[in-house]
Amino acid sequence: MRPEKNSRAVVSEGLTELFPRLWRYCVVLSGNRDTADDLAQAVCMRALEKSDLFQDDGRLDRWIFRMNQRVWLNELRATAIRRDGGLVPVESVELTENSPDPEANILNHEVFNEVMALPEAQRSAVLLVYVEGYSYKEASTILEIPIGTIMSRLAGARGKLANKFEMKKSTLA
Repeated sequence: MRPEKNSRAVVSEGLTELFPRLWRYCVVLSGNRDTADDLAQAVCMRALEKSDLFQDDGRLDRWIFRMNQRVWLNELRATAIRRDGGLVPVESVELTENSPDPEANILNHEVFNEVMALPEAQRSAVLLVYVEGYSYKEASTILEIPIGTIMSRLAGARGKLANKFEMKKSTLA
């Protein structure tokens, strides 16, 4: 019989596996790699500090992403209070080119920039559902909002993105 791991060990191992996804979500929330580094580190520290609260139901990712959302909101509140420490603009975020096709890289960069231009609420919903693959219900749990709000945010984001790309397409024609 194998001894069960304590919750700190489960969280620690899970963070190692989840870190690339967590960091990507931090970049989308903050719009800046340095801020994302700080945010991801804060979330990891908080997760380890609170690991005794994690109930091992196999959904560590949802627990971490929900914690990430809370840490980010706390950071926004603190920034609003300080007001001097604004965020670096989204334009400073660099994308890595994963495709050997230059046109695909250009399109990926354009899509990324348009997604980053969405309001934060829509941007978070798009990332969780379309990039991370969470269901609407899971995304609503992570963001602590009703599922209807997720659906509304995604519909709004799709509409805005479709309009932006339709406008770009018509100017190229």
